[in-house]
Amino acid sequence: MLLTKPHLSSSTSPLPSTRLASTATGLNQARPIAASPAPRRRLRIAATSASTVEEAALPFIQRFKGKTVVVKYGGAAMKSPELQSSVIRDLVLLSCVGLRPVLIHGGGPEINSWLLRVGIEPQFHNGLRVTDALTMEVVEMVLVGKVNKHLVSLINLAGGTAVGLCGKDARLLTARPSPNAAALGFVGEVSRVDATALHPIITSGHIPVIATVAADETGQAYNINADTAAGEIAAAVGAEKLLLLTDVSGILADRNDPGSLVKEINIAGVRQMVADGQVAGGMIPKVECCVRALAQGVHTASIIDGRVPHSLLLEILTDEGTGTMITG
Repeated sequence: MLLTKPHLSSSTSPLPSTRLASTATGLNQARPIAASPAPRRRLRIAATSASTVEEAALPFIQRFKGKTVVVKYGGAAMKSPELQSSVIRDLVLLSCVGLRPVLIHGGGPEINSWLLRVGIEPQFHNGLRVTDALTMEVVEMVLVGKVNKHLVSLINLAGGTAVGLCGKDARLLTARPSPNAAALGFVGEVSRVDATALHPIITSGHIPVIATVAADETGQAYNINADTAAGEIAAAVGAEKLLLLTDVSGILADRNDPGSLVKEINIAGVRQMVADGQVAGGMIPKVECCVRALAQGVHTASIIDGRVPHSLLLEILTDEGTGTMITG
C-alpha cells in the first residue's frame, strides 16, 4: 500500500516533520495555508515502490504504534455510505498497524428520522437538541441499540474486533444536567469518566465504539455531546491524539475564505482567535473540547474534514495532515 500526497515535494524524509513535533519551545502563530484551496490529498494503492511506502508511512506508524487515538465520528462522514466505509477501513487499518483507536459517535440524523417515525417533531434550542423524557427514550434506543451496533458490525466485517459500549456501561461516563437544563431537558455534561473497563479492551487490540448516552447519580439518562465526551474520554485513557471529524476543513483564519485553513496552532493562538471572533458558532465547542483535552494531557488534537476520503489516515500517517492540529 502506497501513501502518497500528490502535491508534496518528491523529496521525502524518514522522519516526521515539525507538523507532528512538540511546540514546547514557544508559542506558535496560526499558520494559514495559501489563499487558494490546496488540492485534496488522496490515498492511493499501488503495488510498486516499497521503499516509498517505507519512507512515507513508517516513521508515523513507529511514532503512533501502541498509542491510543480517540476519534469522534459524526456529520457527513456518518451519512454517506462511501465515507462511512472509508472511516471504518481507516480505523481497522490503524488497528492492524499497531495503533489503538477508540471511536466515539453521535447519530443526529438517525435520531431525527426515528423521532419523526414515532410522531415527534425534533426541537432545537440554539443549535442543541431539546430532549424531553420521550425524546430521551428514542435517543437512547437509536444511539445505543441501532447506530452503535451497526458501527460495531461494520468494523467486524472489515476485519477488526469492535466492542460496543455507551456511557452507562461500567459507569464509563457519569452525567450531570446542562446549566441550560430548563430549556434543553435531558441534555447533560460529563461530570466524571471511569475508564477502568476501557483499558483491557484497548490493550487487547479491540476497538471500543462508544455511544454518548450516560446516566447521572440517580440513574436518569442524558444525551451527551459527542465532541465533549470524546475529549473527556481521550484525557481519561491518556490518548496521544484526539481527532474530531467535522463537516468543515478545520479552523479557518477567515471564515469566509475556505482556502485560509490554519494547519497548526497552539492553545494560546486558538484562544486568541476565539477572542477576536475568528472562531465562532459551532466551531467554538469543538475548539473548547480540544483545549480541555490538551490541558488534561492529550498531546495533540485535530479538527479534520470528514468529507475527505481517508482523512484519518491523511492526518495521522502524512506529514502535512488534512485539517487543523492544536498543540499544548
